[in-house]
Amino acid sequence: MPAPIPADELRAVVDPVRAWLAGEAERPPRAVLGAAVKTSARWLAQQVPGRSVELRVPPFVAVQCIEGPRHTRGTPPNVVETDAATWLRLATGQVTWDEALAEGGVSASGSRADLGAHLPLSPLSPSGRHRGQAPSPS
Repeated sequence: MPAPIPADELRAVVDPVRAWLAGEAERPPRAVLGAAVKTSARWLAQQVPGRSVELRVPPFVAVQCIEGPRHTRGTPPNVVETDAATWLRLATGQVTWDEALAEGGVSASGSRADLGAHLPLSPLSPSGRHRGQAPSPS
């Protein structure tokens, strides 16, 4: 099992892509973008561990999260798939889950494939929390 990702590490890898997400800079190098996507998706998986939902952000990462029935073979019944920019906008609170779904930026299939309650990621959101969570002390 990998070591837990500290909140400051998450912020450090996502900060270099914020200007791009806001439309104020060119697309960052693949390694920078990949690090932000991978680390943020893995941070979500460590915060809401489980194997009932698979989050896919091709070509960078796929993680399983959310407690519930465990998926073992074939295509998981609960899949969330999105592109890097949409994922990072969700993770940082620049777009809500419902907005991303309505805009077609997220494909979500299955009864558990709703990450809205877990986004934005608390260390990345402007207020330091996601819906229903107290501010993070770190």
